[in-house]
Amino acid sequence: QKGNYVVIDGVASIVADTQTSRPGKHGHAKVRLSAIGMIDGKKREIVLPGHDMIDVPIIEKKTAQVLSIVNDVANIMDQESFETFDLKIPEELKETCKEGSNILYWVILNDRVMKQVKIE
Repeated sequence: QKGNYVVIDGVASIVADTQTSRPGKHGHAKVRLSAIGMIDGKKREIVLPGHDMIDVPIIEKKTAQVLSIVNDVANIMDQESFETFDLKIPEELKETCKEGSNILYWVILNDRVMKQVKIE
């Protein structure tokens, strides 16, 4: 369905559109899925039988604290595991992301993406 998360070509994507064709005399119904990548924003299409199973990405939502910022990369520390790593700061969060602020980030198929700056 539109808005669901799927894995196409090893990339987590959001379904943008689906089209279903009728089954033929000996065949099965086919489904054409159009999806947009969650991280790269590229459009992908796949055609598969209507009864096939499709992979769904596991998305973890976690909180962290910003330790330091260099250019557009923030060094952050996870608040549960106390692991430190670097994350790229998205354009829309550059003004609000400061040292010492808490952020929300998503772990999508071993990729980490900064999603929101928590305002306290």
